[in-house]
Amino acid sequence: MRMRPTLSWTPAEDLPPGTTDLQPVADALGAGGVLVLSGAGISTESGIPDYRGEGGSLSRHTPMTYQDFTAGAPARRRYWARSHLGWRTFGRARPNAGHRAVAAFGRRGLLAGVITQNVDGLHQAAGSEDVVELHGSLDRVVCLSCGAFSPRRELARRLEEANPGFDPVAAGINPDGDADLTDEQVGDFRVVPCAICGGILKPDVVFFGENVPPRRVEHCRALVREATSLLVLGSSLTVMSGLRFVRQAAEADKPVLIVNRDPTRGDRHALARVSVPLGAALTGVADRLGIPVGDDGPGRPVAAPPTS
Repeated sequence: MRMRPTLSWTPAEDLPPGTTDLQPVADALGAGGVLVLSGAGISTESGIPDYRGEGGSLSRHTPMTYQDFTAGAPARRRYWARSHLGWRTFGRARPNAGHRAVAAFGRRGLLAGVITQNVDGLHQAAGSEDVVELHGSLDRVVCLSCGAFSPRRELARRLEEANPGFDPVAAGINPDGDADLTDEQVGDFRVVPCAICGGILKPDVVFFGENVPPRRVEHCRALVREATSLLVLGSSLTVMSGLRFVRQAAEADKPVLIVNRDPTRGDRHALARVSVPLGAALTGVADRLGIPVGDDGPGRPVAAPPTS
């Protein structure tokens, strides 16, 4: 399944508005076996914008596609200049109450797993274990020639050395870690090659227009099969990469619950859609279940690159 830069989605049917009733979510979690599917909306309270919500980054920014990235050096120069700056912001981001609540539910044995569409690492930073990163992670880099993986911190150090004094002010940061910079700000930014073979380096994330690895998709499908219910947190489900799991759960008559501020493409499959900010919603559910959240868990920041 290929991901495309879907800039908008319009509901094709009239559906009931979202509710503020948290009880269906509390009931599902209380029964256990819940599979969480999270999207960009769970990280907005950590200062990382989402794509399609009010003020979402797609209103001003088209994400990099795999085709553009591999087509030529100018596109890669723009991407790495913007991403190098943007990753510093990701590195300073800390898990919010929503991430901490998910981690607390996991420690209580209420979850069948966590699948995230995010590339920010905040679920793991909050203490969640065995998180499936559907779209990869900005914390890793892969060579398109030899296939070698390396830490993003190492690449950040090499880019700092190749571009001393590079520190423009970005107009904004996007959910994919891409900072909004003009061509003038990008300037003659120098991209470094793979330290092993000299090949092209790419973040270990699934760009729009690129396939989610089939084994990863099948692993997620297996988690859906094993789960009792599916809880969607902060995803519009606009792209098929996440929507397919909602459809799979619904076809298997497993309850689907969605917590998202705005309507989603999966609403017709949902037992309930709760339209409450995620931090408040999940801490409210935790309170009902008698599970402390607060600053529970490590709450560490994502590993930040060294700065000169």
